[in-house]
Amino acid sequence: QVQLVESGGGLVQAGGSLRLSCAASGTIFSIKSMAWYRQAPGKQRELVAGIISGGSTNYAGSVKGRFTISRDNAKNTVYLQMNSLKPEDTAVYYCNVVIDIGILYNYWGQGTQVTVSS
Repeated sequence: QVQLVESGGGLVQAGGSLRLSCAASGTIFSIKSMAWYRQAPGKQRELVAGIISGGSTNYAGSVKGRFTISRDNAKNTVYLQMNSLKPEDTAVYYCNVVIDIGILYNYWGQGTQVTVSS
């Protein structure tokens, strides 16, 4: 079993910055990928940024150039540095980790609220 603990959400003014963290613990053999998703009220959950075991990253077009995803393999932790925040970035942000033990297991964090005021 794997547990994900997120932190770093909060209220910030437009143009400000926040850094989200997600630490994975438990029985972790091999992390295939780590990612951040978000879900705004009335909208579907969407991928914000992802990073695979080799270090390659991908971003949603709406955050490219403003958000940076990174990971600390020794700590099994993924980060999302969010700069130049906009009101439309307001959402609950969820950490996602995919574990590879021959078959893939998908784990989600509890979510952290990010609110950007105009």
